[in-house]
Amino acid sequence: MKHNFQDKTVVITGACRGIGAGIAERFAQEGARLVMVSNSERVFATAERLKSSGSEILALQADVTDEQQVIDLYQQAAERFGTIDVSVQNAGIITIEHFDKMPKADFEKVLAVNTTGVWLCCREAAKYMVKQRSGSLINTSSGQGRQGFIYTPHYAASKMGVIGITQSLAHELAPWNITVNAFCPGIIESEMWDYNDRVWGEILSGEKQYGKGELMAEWVQGIPLKRAGKPQDVAGLVAFLASDDAHYITGQTINVDGGLIMS
Repeated sequence: MKHNFQDKTVVITGACRGIGAGIAERFAQEGARLVMVSNSERVFATAERLKSSGSEILALQADVTDEQQVIDLYQQAAERFGTIDVSVQNAGIITIEHFDKMPKADFEKVLAVNTTGVWLCCREAAKYMVKQRSGSLINTSSGQGRQGFIYTPHYAASKMGVIGITQSLAHELAPWNITVNAFCPGIIESEMWDYNDRVWGEILSGEKQYGKGELMAEWVQGIPLKRAGKPQDVAGLVAFLASDDAHYITGQTINVDGGLIMS
C-alpha cells in the first residue's frame, strides 16, 4: 500500500545502510522530504543514490549519543524543511560476547546508542511536533526487546528499554496528537546480521563448525515463513505507522520477523 508523504519531513537515523537505508528508500519513493542521519560518511553516498527518486534529501553525519549533535541535527532539519513530521529512531549497534568477558565499555556503548540515543532523538523531534500539534515517532527495538538471547545481555536491555520509552512517550505526547510506536525486527538481511552470523557462529561452534551464512540459515528454519526478512519488509510497516491510516495507533510495538516471536 502506498501512502502520500508529499510535503512531509521524515528524519531517519542509522540511515546509511540496512534497515535505515530501506526505510529511507521507501519514504523517498512516496515523496517525503528526507533527513538521513548516520555517524558514518556512507550516509552521503546512500543519500546521493536516493536522490534519483526526486525527493529533497538532507544528509547529515551525527552521533546520536552526543546531545548537542542531536539538538543540532533537528534544528538543521527544521531550518531546511520547516517541519518535523516523522522521526524514525533507527541508529543501533550490537556486540556479542560471553558475559564474563564483556567489557563494561561495550555494555555502556550499546545502551548509549540504542537506548539513550533513541530518547535524545525523540526528545528533540517532539519539541517541533508539539509546536505543530502533530507528528509520528517510530523507534527501532528488536526481537530481543521481547526475548533476551545468549551473549547479548546489553543489547537485550537496550532494546527492552526502547519499548519502555515508546510506551511512556505515547502517554505523554498524546495530547498533542503525536503518536509513538516501535517495531521489533527479527532476522533481516543486513550487515548487522552478517556480523551476527559470523560472531555467534564462532562462539556457538562446538563439534559443529559454522561456515559463512550457515548459522543464519539454520535459525531461519525456525521462522514460520521460512525466510529472512528484507529491509523493505520493515520499511512497509514504518511507512504505515507514519501515515494517516495509523493515526489511532500509539504506544504499540510490532514484530516484523516472519512469525518468529508471536506476542
